[in-house]
Amino acid sequence: MTKKLELLAPGGDVDSIKAAIAAGADAVYCGLDKFNARNRATNIRFDDLQGIIQLAHAHHCHVFLTLNIIIVESEIPALINLLNKIVNTRIDGIIVQDIGMLYLLPRWFNELKVHASTQLTTHNEGQIAFLKQLAVTRVNLSRELNLDEIGRLTRVAHRHDIATEVFVHGSNCICFSGICYMSSVISGNSGNRGRCSQPCRDQYLKTSTGMNFPLNLKDNSAYRDLRELSVAGVDSLKIEGRIKKSYYVYTVVDAWRKQLDRFYDVNTVNTDMTALYKVFNRDFTNAYLHGNISNDMFIDNPRDNSAIHVSELKGTASAENIEEAKCEIYDERTGIITTVEQKLAQLSIGKTSLHLHISGDCGEPLKISVQTPGTTFDVLSHLPLAAGGSEALTIELLTKRLKALNDTSFYIESLDTENLRPNLFLPFRELTAIKKRVLFLLNNSKEWLDPIEVPAITRRTDVDLKPKLSVLISSRDDIHLCNSIAATIYFQIPACLKKQLSELQELFVSNTIIPWFPSVLIGDDYRAAVELLKTVYPKHIVTNNTGIAYEAWKLDIAWIAGPHLNSVNSWSLHCLKEHFNCAGAFISNELNKVQIKGIKKPADFDVYYSIYHPMMVMTSRQCLLQQVTGCSKHHLDDDCLQNCEKRATITNIKNNSFVIEKSKGNYHELYNGSHFLNTDIVTDIPDMFSSFFIDLRRIQTATQTKLDIRELCTLFEKLLQGDRDAKQKIRQAIYPTTSAQYKTGI
Repeated sequence: MTKKLELLAPGGDVDSIKAAIAAGADAVYCGLDKFNARNRATNIRFDDLQGIIQLAHAHHCHVFLTLNIIIVESEIPALINLLNKIVNTRIDGIIVQDIGMLYLLPRWFNELKVHASTQLTTHNEGQIAFLKQLAVTRVNLSRELNLDEIGRLTRVAHRHDIATEVFVHGSNCICFSGICYMSSVISGNSGNRGRCSQPCRDQYLKTSTGMNFPLNLKDNSAYRDLRELSVAGVDSLKIEGRIKKSYYVYTVVDAWRKQLDRFYDVNTVNTDMTALYKVFNRDFTNAYLHGNISNDMFIDNPRDNSAIHVSELKGTASAENIEEAKCEIYDERTGIITTVEQKLAQLSIGKTSLHLHISGDCGEPLKISVQTPGTTFDVLSHLPLAAGGSEALTIELLTKRLKALNDTSFYIESLDTENLRPNLFLPFRELTAIKKRVLFLLNNSKEWLDPIEVPAITRRTDVDLKPKLSVLISSRDDIHLCNSIAATIYFQIPACLKKQLSELQELFVSNTIIPWFPSVLIGDDYRAAVELLKTVYPKHIVTNNTGIAYEAWKLDIAWIAGPHLNSVNSWSLHCLKEHFNCAGAFISNELNKVQIKGIKKPADFDVYYSIYHPMMVMTSRQCLLQQVTGCSKHHLDDDCLQNCEKRATITNIKNNSFVIEKSKGNYHELYNGSHFLNTDIVTDIPDMFSSFFIDLRRIQTATQTKLDIRELCTLFEKLLQGDRDAKQKIRQAIYPTTSAQYKTGI
C-alpha cells in the first residue's frame, strides 16, 4: 500500500487557514503576530489560536505554529511567556530556526514537538544528526535538493526517527534559506526576522543579456512529480504562500488534494496544471527537483504570469490576447472567490461557550458543574468548604480564579453561584487544583501546565581580556602571512571540494592554517569534508555548517561556530557549548551594538566578531551569471562549479549595487557593493570578545585599500593593542565601507 503523504498548507490569516482546511489539507502552518518568518502576512492573534486548533482538529487537520526567526536577547522573556501559553494548547508542533530556541524547548517545554525550519538550510546527513541531538522530530529539507539527495537524506532522517518535509509548490528563493542577508544589508529588514523585502525580485538596470530582473526565478511546482516524491519516502509536502490570499490557498490545496487522492485511488498522476495557472504564478519549474539547473528557471518578470500563460495557449502573447486573457482570468477568479467565501462562511473559529454552576454548603465539597454544547460534567473539591476565612467565595473571586478557562477553546458565558452558601471559604491551592481538573477535562485529558520560570543566565566578563586578531584567506598565495604576523590564519575550504580533497589534505598538513568550512556542503562534498576532518585532524576549526559541527564534536575536535550560523542570543551559545562542546562562536553581524551587549557568553567560551569583510548577501545553487553576462552553457554542471571563475556587477533601479562572485570550487555568491568595516566595537564592548576577525579573501567590491594584506594585518593588530591612531589610519587606508548593520540591527 502506498504511504500517505501529508499535504501541508500555508495559513497567513484566519481565512487562509479556513481555506486550507476546506480544501482538504492534512496540516496547516501559521504564524502569530510576532516571532515568525512572514512578517508581511496578516498572521493571527493568540486569542484566535485555540479556535483555529479546534476547527482544524475537527476536520482531521494538524496545526503547526511558526516561531521560525532568530530571537534577540531582549525578546527572550516575551518568548518564554508565549511558550508557557502555547504548551497549554493542543498545537501539533512548532517550527523553529533559532538555535537558542532549540536549547530552550527540549529542556523546559518538551511537551512541544519541534520542527526544523527551512531557514536552518538542512542539506546533509550531519545536519540531521545535529538536529536529532536537539529533539527535532521533523526537518524541512533545503529547497535546492534533487530527488536523489532528498531520498538519501530521508532515509538518514528516518533512521533518526525524524520526518522529512519537502517544498513542492510556491515561490522559489534564489538563495539558500537562512543565509540570505540581502534585505538586511540594504534596509535592515532581515530575512532571518521575517522581514525580507525581496530585493532579489527588484528591477535592475538592464544587463548585457537584456534582462531587467536577473535574479527572479519562476515558482516551484512538483505537481507532476508526486510519484517520485513518494518513492523518495518523504513524509510531508509543503505548499508555500503565507502572504497569499485565501482563494489562492484554496485553489492550490484543492488541486494537490485531488492529485494525492487520484494517486492513492488509481495510482496515476495528473499532468494537467491548468488549475494552478488560474491563480498567481510566475510560471513554474521543477528544475531543482530534477537536478536540471538551467537558465530556463528564470523569468524576467516578478509579477503574475497567469494572463501571459493563457494568451500563449491561444497562440501568442500579443497585447490583445493578454487583455482578453486578463478578463477571462478575472471572471474565473471572481467565481473562485465566491465559492471560497461560501465555504469559509460555514467554518468558525469561535470559542465554545461554557456555563458554570457552582454549589456547596459548609462541610461539603465545592461542586463545579460544567456545561458545554456537547458535554456536561461535575468536578468536586477534595477539601470541604469552611465557614469564614480571609476571602469568601464570591462570584467576583470565582470569576477571577477561573479566568484561565477563557484561555482555552472555550469561554465562560455564564457563572451561576445561586446554590453556593454565602461566606464560605476554600484555600487558594484547592481552588487552583479544582480549576486544573476542569481544564484537564476540557482539554481532552491533557494536563494543564503551570508557567515555568526559566532561570536567567548570569553575565560573565573577562576583565583585562586582550582580544587577538584572526584572518581569513582563500588563496595559496597568501599563506606566507603565517610567517609574518601573529594572527590566527583561517583558510576557506571550497563548497565543492570532493575533487580537491587530496590537495587540501596536503595543504593543511603542510601549513599552520586552520580550516574554515562553508555554509553549504551537499552530498559527496559533505562526505569529502568529513574525510578531510578525519585525515587532517586539525587543532580546531571554524564551521558555518552544523553537519561539520556535529562531526567535529564526535571526533573531539575543537570547533567554532561561524558567522553564518546566526548566533544572536545567550541561549544559542549555551546550546552549542553544552550539547556539542563548542569552543566558541561568532556573533552575527546583523546585530547592533545594544543587541550584542545583551548577550551573555558561557564560561570557558570564546566569542568572535568580524570587523572587516566583504559582505556576502547570498549563496545560490543557481548560476547568477546566466541572466547578467550570459554563458554558452544552457545548464549548470559539475565542471561549472569546479572551474568557472567569473565576476560581474548588477545595480538595481534604487541604486544598490552588488557583486556576483563565482570562484573555482564554489557556488555562486552575491556580495554587497562595498566591504563592511566596524572598528568602533573594539572599544564599544570591552571584555567580551576573544578575537576580532578580518576577511582578506580576494573578493573585489568597490572597496579599495592602499596597503598590502600584511600591512593591513599589522594595522589591525595595532588597533587591538590600543594604538590610538590605528582606527583613523584604517579608515584612511580602506574606503568606501559600511557599518550600517552595527547601527541598525534587526
